[in-house]
Amino acid sequence: MDDRYPIPRPVWPDCHETTLLVKRSRFLCHAARAASPAEAKAFIEAVSQKHADATHNCWAYVAGPPGSTARIGASDDGEPHGTAGRPMLQVLLHSGIGDVACVVTRWFGGIKLGTGGLVRAYQDCVLQCLESLPAVEKVETVRLRVEADYAQLDRVKRLATQYAASPPGEAYGEKVTLELEVARSDAEAFARALAEATDGRALLSAEESPANPEKPEGARQG
Repeated sequence: MDDRYPIPRPVWPDCHETTLLVKRSRFLCHAARAASPAEAKAFIEAVSQKHADATHNCWAYVAGPPGSTARIGASDDGEPHGTAGRPMLQVLLHSGIGDVACVVTRWFGGIKLGTGGLVRAYQDCVLQCLESLPAVEKVETVRLRVEADYAQLDRVKRLATQYAASPPGEAYGEKVTLELEVARSDAEAFARALAEATDGRALLSAEESPANPEKPEGARQG
């Protein structure tokens, strides 16, 4: 699975909002980052409380890489079964965006849309919101520790600059120790390059570290 993918830039209490009018019903879509089901549910609850006067607050989320179904959720919130939450979730799963939660708030306008009309309205509302959603790139990383002789420090630093996702931390003792984060997809290449540059004398160890959203992507275009 790709270790780099777009995620929403807004993090609650910030969110991205767009509005859609369909036969007098007003649909307000809210989208924000949700890296876990707990974050998604906190966002959903906050939006639902904010718009408690609405007819429905339907929602869906994908708390993981784009298209992953490991941590997903959806709710029709009183709309006919299968007409809101699931259609919203299908849009999210095929959007190419990860760690995303959406709440579509509806104020009923007095004209029934029918099941097909509801499905289209909720899907169109989410699609419209995602088209202008500001995004950043999430990079799945591993934290590496390198122990090397001082004579090898310059070579190790050059590799750290080439591969590191963030500036390395340094500690000096009998040997120099560098701690850095490297994109998961680059870790094996970094290990090979380090062994070659230091004739296999530098010691490399790894531990898991959280992913880092770091690169702006601007508005997501569908």
